[in-house]
Amino acid sequence: MMREVKLVLLGEAGVGKSSLVLRFVSDRFEFNQNSTIGASFMSKSFTLSNGETFKYQIWDTAGQEKYKALAPMYYRGSHAALVVYDLTSEQSFYSLQRWVKELQQYGPPNIVIAIAGNKCDLVDAREVETKTGKDYAESIDAMFAEVSALTSENVAHIFEANQHK
Repeated sequence: MMREVKLVLLGEAGVGKSSLVLRFVSDRFEFNQNSTIGASFMSKSFTLSNGETFKYQIWDTAGQEKYKALAPMYYRGSHAALVVYDLTSEQSFYSLQRWVKELQQYGPPNIVIAIAGNKCDLVDAREVETKTGKDYAESIDAMFAEVSALTSENVAHIFEANQHK
């Protein structure tokens, strides 16, 4: 039996949400990714090692401020949220915390939250330490991983980990 899971990606513009979805769904990376307008939709089916099959309906929301009011339309009814920050931007980490507060306040009561620190391949430009991201995720009972859409490091893990919570 296949379980359908609605997953929404949240985070400010430029953190790599669309790149993460593209890497997870198509195992591709595009250097010149256009900004998402409103939201985009992709889906992917996969089977876990225990034989469970899932179909993800992935809503990738726009991070620009002018589209922020649309976000509740996409996370309403979601089973899981992947909230993304760019670990080379401390500002995006603070923005992530505002996204999580909004999700906790207005989102579905049992939504599973995962925090992804994207761009872990850019170690020399890091502004947010691993411990900071991990401690924050633990404080809100969320899963956490540092990921790279470019190299695919931990991308499948952070998407599929939503099913183990």
